Amino acid sequence: MNEAVVQVEHLRKEFNGTVAVADVSFNVRHGEIVGVLGPNGAGKTTTIQVLLRLTTPTSGAVRVFGKDLERHRCEILQRCNFCSAYTALPANLRVRENLRVTGGLYGVKDLPGKMDRLLELFEITHLKNKVTGQLSSGESTRVNLCKSLLNDPELLMLDEPTASLDPNIADKVRKLLRRIQREQGITMIYTSHNMRDVEEVCDRVLFLHKGGIIAEGTPQAVIAQFNHKTLEEVFISVARSGDLLAEATE
Repeated sequence: MNEAVVQVEHLRKEFNGTVAVADVSFNVRHGEIVGVLGPNGAGKTTTIQVLLRLTTPTSGAVRVFGKDLERHRCEILQRCNFCSAYTALPANLRVRENLRVTGGLYGVKDLPGKMDRLLELFEITHLKNKVTGQLSSGESTRVNLCKSLLNDPELLMLDEPTASLDPNIADKVRKLLRRIQREQGITMIYTSHNMRDVEEVCDRVLFLHKGGIIAEGTPQAVIAQFNHKTLEEVFISVARSGDLLAEATE
């Protein structure tokens, strides 16, 4: 559990002179679920994009599995996967076809069996032959989750994985992600605006604001540190005033 799967040191990213991430450093240990939180514009999406190598940092270093991300990108990403409620799969393919394409890219063994097991796990076996573009947003989210687990990733990055789900399904997905993490030892980085998700799922949180980390610890520790009752209260305080650090020292 002490082995660092992700090591980020002094990460900075600028877009045409605008600083999206100022100076961010953190580690994610093996088997942890770490939440990356913050209001819109805090830098969390950019941080995830850097980890996926969708954008290159202006400065700083990123190591994953002990290897430099820039030099070993392909090798590292073969051991990772990603799911976002806002990333659409090809709409003209059937669900099984989308999963088959992804599984083929990762060289998944016993792909038909793996697909069937994941579809059953997320209770969407009945969607297997449905055209992906005809799915509801909640159904698409669960298909995306199946896609993200096809290659048994060692590092899984989740962006708002319950954003389109009704409360019943969202609760099932939260419990399922915790179960998968326990059984397979997957390390997860989890972004969400749903603070209930974060409190239930994440072992530790990184709270970003204006491109920097302003708080770090277990959800309960962050709540206590800033004298609030819930993580949602902490989030609202940051989003509305940005004076979280000042409040903590009063």
